Amino acid sequence: MKNTKRELVFLRTFAVATVIGILTFASLAFKQSNTQKFGTIDVERINIVENDGTVKMVITNANHFPSAGDSINNRAYHERKKRAGMLFFTEDGKECGGFIYDGTKTENGHSAGLSLTYDQYDGDQVMQLMTTDNRVGDKRFKSGTLVFNDRGDYETHESIAEAVKELKAIKDPKERRKKYKEYKEKGEYSSVRRVALGQTPGKQNGLFLYDDEGRPRARFVVDENNEVKLEAYDEKGKVISSWPK
Repeated sequence: MKNTKRELVFLRTFAVATVIGILTFASLAFKQSNTQKFGTIDVERINIVENDGTVKMVITNANHFPSAGDSINNRAYHERKKRAGMLFFTEDGKECGGFIYDGTKTENGHSAGLSLTYDQYDGDQVMQLMTTDNRVGDKRFKSGTLVFNDRGDYETHESIAEAVKELKAIKDPKERRKKYKEYKEKGEYSSVRRVALGQTPGKQNGLFLYDDEGRPRARFVVDENNEVKLEAYDEKGKVISSWPK
């Protein structure tokens, strides 16, 4: 009888202790922050998402960079070179810019570059911060520019993909230019450089202006000889005004 009472007391004590332990653990768990701290994380790709699952930013290595056959936010991607970097997306899931970079040795030197771009809504880049560094034998070509582009008013990611695919399939250069002009006139696909600020591969540092066909029309530079020049051109590239004379 005494043994039975001792067993009942033990079981009750054990049960109470277990319940208290569970409640204490649960209380501490709820009080803990959702923030986790890590020293080092090795990862191939990170998707930053909203509560509804919309991807807002992607940080990725070259292998997982989205290209043809991939889809993000239910939008299929066209073929493009895979590079390590970051991609940004709007509230409704459209890609709106990114940061990419690469660099590798070549047979006769090296090739490297970096690009930070901002896209117009549902289109391609209208502003780009870009640097390139290429060596071929004993010659090295470096540039770093902030570029502003014109894009078609009715351009979309879908129209760009369709145009690129169709233009690539046209082998004749004249026919390809004609088709590109048709897309440009409809405002569905075009890319025209209008302003560039920075250094060109020819070591000219300054401001470069282009017309709506992308033709150089003016430049204000300090050239490789440290001479200051201001020049204006006609549509055929002929100098029509300069300073100093």
